[in-house]
Amino acid sequence: MFANRSHVRTTGAEPHPAAAAEEAQQAGNAHVIADRIANSISLGLLAVGERLPPEIELAQQFGVAVATLRKGLAVLRERGIVVTHRGRSGGSFVVKAPFPSDAESENRLRSLSVVELRDLRDHSISVGSTTARLAAERAWDGALARLRELATSVTTAPTAATAASADSRFHIEVAVLAQSRRLMNAELELQSELTPLLWAQSLFGGGGARSIQEQHLRIVDAIASGDGDAAARAMAEHISADAHCVIDAKLSLEVTSS
Repeated sequence: MFANRSHVRTTGAEPHPAAAAEEAQQAGNAHVIADRIANSISLGLLAVGERLPPEIELAQQFGVAVATLRKGLAVLRERGIVVTHRGRSGGSFVVKAPFPSDAESENRLRSLSVVELRDLRDHSISVGSTTARLAAERAWDGALARLRELATSVTTAPTAATAASADSRFHIEVAVLAQSRRLMNAELELQSELTPLLWAQSLFGGGGARSIQEQHLRIVDAIASGDGDAAARAMAEHISADAHCVIDAKLSLEVTSS
């Protein structure tokens, strides 16, 4: 009897299809979780050197099992974005901001049509102008100093990538002041799409950064004055200027490719 049992164990039977499908789904979810955490780091929501929240808390935020989250963290370790230390003072720490290269950003830009870019601009204006209008109505005094500080950070960023992240943090902070969870989620999704397209552009170089800072400060002034219409208008103008640069870059790529 024991001999027969041993023989069965060494036949190398294939795993049950349902188990294999579940494992594949977990692997896919792990990459999705890894990408979402990487986006948060790229947008500046998590800084290099910062420790990620505890695994149980992160798993609850993303609505996944702890085992799936751990696989996602393993993906990030393979990418060199986080390191994990065990022990009482351990945890997972951000060690690199996953900015794409200029070539990767250009490839992403090539993959999008002008129609898709205009649609992204229109959606961004719709969400951004609404958050700015609500921020003018709902912002509290103590938050405006933080918003003004973020408004000027694009000119002190050392690289175009970090300047683009600073611009993104400004937009996200305006969404925070709007005090709407749905609008915040929409803004985060938009920034994860738009910001990488800006990283490889000359938008943040020299006078470009100063121009963006001026646009930011007009938005802050309108929010501080409680003028929702002016805040919405200033935000729409700022987003349109960003999108115009991206579309111009797209058209320039098409010209050089032809």
